Amino acid sequence: MKLKFTKMHGCGNDYIYFDCFEQDIKDPAELSVRLSKPHFGIGGDGIILICPSQTADAKMRIFNLDGSEGKMCGNGIRCVGKYLYDSGRVQKTPIAVETLSGMKLLHLTVEQGAVASVAVEMGKAEFSPEKIPARLEGTEIVARKVEIGGREETVTCVSMGNPHCVVFRDDIESLDLEEEGKRFEHHPIFPEGVNTEFVRVVNPRLLQMRVWERGSGETLACGTGACAAAAAAVKNGYSPSGTPITVQLLGGSLDINYTEETVWMTGEAKTVFTGEVDV
Repeated sequence: MKLKFTKMHGCGNDYIYFDCFEQDIKDPAELSVRLSKPHFGIGGDGIILICPSQTADAKMRIFNLDGSEGKMCGNGIRCVGKYLYDSGRVQKTPIAVETLSGMKLLHLTVEQGAVASVAVEMGKAEFSPEKIPARLEGTEIVARKVEIGGREETVTCVSMGNPHCVVFRDDIESLDLEEEGKRFEHHPIFPEGVNTEFVRVVNPRLLQMRVWERGSGETLACGTGACAAAAAAVKNGYSPSGTPITVQLLGGSLDINYTEETVWMTGEAKTVFTGEVDV
């Protein structure tokens, strides 16, 4: 069986995209594990299915490197918007996309007939333990001291439709991120696992971030993670609310605007190549 795909990335966060309006993907979990391998497959952080929707212009499904299904991907949804517009499937802005974490509106910036960047209204950042979820007491988890793998850490936990744990550090470049990330991802206080962002505050409107994503490991960028980092910076008093905050990731930068009502994320979306794969 041959499947057509498009390789795309947002800030280096690359996925293999399948247009499911015209083709059927029978086992996306197994396909993600197989095709995401860089030397034996196509290579990527996982696969994303662009499917028909009864309530929106399209529906997005995300599968990680290990085959687990994710609820939301900020870099991925921007690329979905670019694919829908550039392919001619949806020729308007904003575009509504259905996800497992709710409906998202994508506002497109079009240059010379193609999408150059996308602004996404990501929804409200949630800090309560039951929304994340996290097995901790209290109404919010902000600057909370907890023991993670035998070490005391100060954490701020945020849900952006998926769980995030933000840790502020003065030095993130020398981190052994695999060792650090796994300590958080599999800790029992996070029953569904957690994405962990290690963040350095350069100034109130500039953050540097490295991210360990559950099910995928370290990635060059994470859109929901950048939103979580900016939200945590505001909550901890490092950054102002209601103004753009630039989050620098290994693969590029995202502009995040956090308010108590919603979080806006703006960034690039790039097509790398298209192809056809035998499965």
